Amino acid sequence: MMVSLADLSLGESARVVACRQSGSLAPRLASLGLIPGTVFTVKRFAPLGDPVEIHFRGFRLALRAHEAQGLEVERL
Repeated sequence: MMVSLADLSLGESARVVACRQSGSLAPRLASLGLIPGTVFTVKRFAPLGDPVEIHFRGFRLALRAHEAQGLEVERL
């Protein structure tokens, strides 16, 4: 089932399916290694839910809510 990263819960793992970001964000995420097929785990949410921290390929990345909405993922 395809959902956005913003729909995942704490501790949930998923695989990136597509990046629906416009502008320079999609290439930036790709350069960081967040490409289709990448598996990650949701590690933390800020107190108000924005940003969300994910862990993949040995490092952690924080994404704002609007960035997380544009990342289409598949739950594992």
